[in-house]
Amino acid sequence: MPVVSRDELRARIGEVPRVLLGHLPTPVDFCGRLTEAVGGPKIYVKRDDCTGLAFGGNKTRQLEFTIAQGLAQGADVLIGGAGSQSNHSRQLAAASAKLGVDCALVLVRDHKSGSVQGNLLLDDLLGAGVELVDVPTQELLDDAKRALVAKFEREGRKPFVVMQAANRPFGAMGYALCMAEMMDQFDAIGETPTTVVLCSGSCTQPGLIFGKTALGLDVRIVGIRPILWSYDIKDAFLGVLGQMAKILELDVAFDEARIENIDRYVGEDGYGYCTPEGNAALRLMARHEGILLEPIYTAKALAGLIDMVNRGEIGKDETAVLLHTGGTPALFAYAEELLR
Repeated sequence: MPVVSRDELRARIGEVPRVLLGHLPTPVDFCGRLTEAVGGPKIYVKRDDCTGLAFGGNKTRQLEFTIAQGLAQGADVLIGGAGSQSNHSRQLAAASAKLGVDCALVLVRDHKSGSVQGNLLLDDLLGAGVELVDVPTQELLDDAKRALVAKFEREGRKPFVVMQAANRPFGAMGYALCMAEMMDQFDAIGETPTTVVLCSGSCTQPGLIFGKTALGLDVRIVGIRPILWSYDIKDAFLGVLGQMAKILELDVAFDEARIENIDRYVGEDGYGYCTPEGNAALRLMARHEGILLEPIYTAKALAGLIDMVNRGEIGKDETAVLLHTGGTPALFAYAEELLR
């Protein structure tokens, strides 16, 4: 049973601080040739690669809410940090430029930071200050972020760390709205999605789960994990969902058993590396639909969807949605791996 209607959910979230950055709603495309190649189910793509903001992507919906938290506190410099080809960092840099505030990024010096290509090139073009940090993973960037905060405060600035755990419930608001948006679109075309597949390890999947639960929807949401965190991802998701319910003052309960986030498609080499199955899925989508994925997130999500169909975990009579979370600029940083 729904806790709220779509309009009521939008009204509740409408009370949360927000800056408008995205081109919304994004399209939903039916992939007829891909459906035929996979052998069913009906496959649609929710095109969040079309959110605008420097080649778009899912982070745009999140940043509308997380940046607003900083601006409400008077921030004049926004701080982020992740891997060198971070989509979040690229969209944060673009949002900062659009809003007229400075952006400072601390990025991991990793296997894709040696040349200024892909998202790393765009960070520079968008005017972000970039510092490469020698740490094993992006989870270990907190010290570098704190050092930036201290530096800017000494200069009399008002820095705000956008990429922090406390901000995740706000980032997830964008995907609670996306759930309502997507259902409006499927109502308009007379279809009912049964399974949504996406790559998510932070805010995107919890937002969809919140929207699904609050709206009482009978749709399965399957997250394909892009990275193996040091913490329990389901516990983290439950924390985000609980905070969202408090912020929105909604009586919504969540059960770990209903959180489906799969780690078997990350690949042997881990985060930031291609997989043969992901690269094959990327080419399949490109050559059947003219839609470009990227190798680290969206291609692995499609590879997971195809594998789950082959395993019988997604029925061939279903209507499946691949949420395209963007990231296409990273294609150019992975040319060597993609051309093998």
